[in-house]
Amino acid sequence: MAYEASVLRRAARRLEEAREDRARELERRRAEIYRRLPRVAEIDRQLRGTILQIISASLREGRDPAPAIGVIRDRNLDLQAERTALLTGAGYPADALDERPACPKCKDTGWIGVEMCTCLKTLCAQEQIRELSKLLELGEQSFDAFSLDYYNAQAWPGEAVSPRENMEFIYEVCLNYAQKFGKFYFKNLFLTGAPGLGKTFLSACIARTVSENGFSVVYDTAVNIFARFEEQKFARDKLDAEEARDETRRYLGCDLLILDDLGSELTTPFVQSALYTLVNARLMADKRTVISSNLSMDEVRRRYTGQIASRLEGEYRVLPFYGEDIRLLRKQRL
Repeated sequence: MAYEASVLRRAARRLEEAREDRARELERRRAEIYRRLPRVAEIDRQLRGTILQIISASLREGRDPAPAIGVIRDRNLDLQAERTALLTGAGYPADALDERPACPKCKDTGWIGVEMCTCLKTLCAQEQIRELSKLLELGEQSFDAFSLDYYNAQAWPGEAVSPRENMEFIYEVCLNYAQKFGKFYFKNLFLTGAPGLGKTFLSACIARTVSENGFSVVYDTAVNIFARFEEQKFARDKLDAEEARDETRRYLGCDLLILDDLGSELTTPFVQSALYTLVNARLMADKRTVISSNLSMDEVRRRYTGQIASRLEGEYRVLPFYGEDIRLLRKQRL
């Protein structure tokens, strides 16, 4: 898994700022203690000086430095004991002047060797959620908040099961897809159905859970995504083209892409080509994708090329939403 550079940069900046805040707090506390307990300041100066003595003793030629080092060590232990007694006697903890990293595993660097530490992963997940929230309004959207109460338990015309039974199944698929991301037997999902049935809500639930589990997630609308592909190819301004290229790389390279509202875009030959490139490239790279659309699969076949329709039907688990408009039902119950 790999986070976007912008997400990682913001998370690393927060880690550095927290480290700097702790350093400033330690300096403030040290100044306060030295003012109240001048002897502690003197002890600290002596302890720092013994480091030079140890180095000097170890470098002397013609004699064994061990006895000198032993004397210095004993003196240091006496000073440290006096220092502890002074601090605790004044109501401070014994380690009040010690540097204490917030994360003992990585010492606040964010990395353990070449592996990202869990503390930095947590910040990356938070930054990613913040980014997703700008578009998805990730407030109450969570699987725990999802309710089946608005879905009719009665038979629905033309369908084998009721809207509620259907949504129970869809909910379980989406929940397992998110919680077992990358290991679930459905790699890609296609959420199809009329507006107001919960497609965007469940997409947001998936985005939140997958992101919180440490994977990179990009959510965007079909209109925005294809506009970026178009800018990358046709933009005259170099900076605009580079920015669009960075965005298209995000779409192609993230662990999970959520493409919302497929079919709302103007379907030109260029858009057909861009959609095929996006879908095919992510399949070839074994990247996961969730697509939501108001189009039925019959409408998908009529609107897009056979290659695109074939991949969506063959490589995606199609989840059809049906029932009454949830937004209207909620409004009526207010």
